[in-house]
Amino acid sequence: MSLKAWSTALLLAASLAAHAEPLRLLFAGDVMLADGPGRLIAAGGDPLAPFAGLLARADYRIGNLECAVARGGTADPEKIYSFRADPAALRVLQGRFDALSVANNHAGDFGRAAFVETLEHVAAAGIAAFGGGRNLAEAHRPLWIARKGLKIAVLGYNEFLPRRFEAGADWPGLAWSEDDLVVDAIRAARAAGADLVIPFMHWGWEFEPRAGERQRRLARRMIDAGADAVVGGHPHVVQDVETYRGKPVIYSLGNFVFDGFDEPEGRLGWVLVLELERGGVTGWRTYAAGMDADGTPHPLPGQATPCGHGDAIADCAP
Repeated sequence: MSLKAWSTALLLAASLAAHAEPLRLLFAGDVMLADGPGRLIAAGGDPLAPFAGLLARADYRIGNLECAVARGGTADPEKIYSFRADPAALRVLQGRFDALSVANNHAGDFGRAAFVETLEHVAAAGIAAFGGGRNLAEAHRPLWIARKGLKIAVLGYNEFLPRRFEAGADWPGLAWSEDDLVVDAIRAARAAGADLVIPFMHWGWEFEPRAGERQRRLARRMIDAGADAVVGGHPHVVQDVETYRGKPVIYSLGNFVFDGFDEPEGRLGWVLVLELERGGVTGWRTYAAGMDADGTPHPLPGQATPCGHGDAIADCAP
């Protein structure tokens, strides 16, 4: 190939890259398939049907699996609430979610054997699990996404008790969040060739509408270490959002599929869509999800929710 032809090819490739469609990466909050949602699914219902269109338009979909999915195990006697879904309930997630974080305070509700059973059922449904594993190394392994020419590492960490759910060198459990460890994991993912790194954190105090100082400090430290965005959940309510160095921090998405909340704040969640290119997040927006008595989320027409680009944050209508 001549030098002129080579230069032309490079310019064409650069032009195509500049106009390439961004990758649409979707995050949903807590997905709990027991109790009300479980009964609905067992009766032939589909709690994800109202959001099927939005889920279908994303290139990759991630949620937080806020329950064990198993037939075995015994409820943790020290917990007020323990959640275990029938494995058949996973059918509503198939083809709609590509990956589920198990880094949360309910994935271990029925013991280590039921946790491993959960991992097996999720894998059998064709869905990747991250933020937990059969041992410490597996639990801390990133979720790797390779789509549209991008290599993305998503890290799942929990920092809400009980810590006895944590994985060990040779026993199953969750990836526990410790600041230095999370920062090192971000840097390691970059060194391993990640174009983008996104931590998905289970953190914050329940029912608090504003993120705490501990969340804010860690979010900024993660971005300083190389994270392109920070996404969180656990408080069962949505929390405030901010940008740091032009990168979005969505502190809590709240619930997505969950029943049992009387307060309106507990029945509102956000679905987040990030638009990603090699240089980072080019834009993002959230969509409101209002849960009914069965825990089924419904779009809320006309309700503005946060969206952004660079340092700018606005309220966008659906």
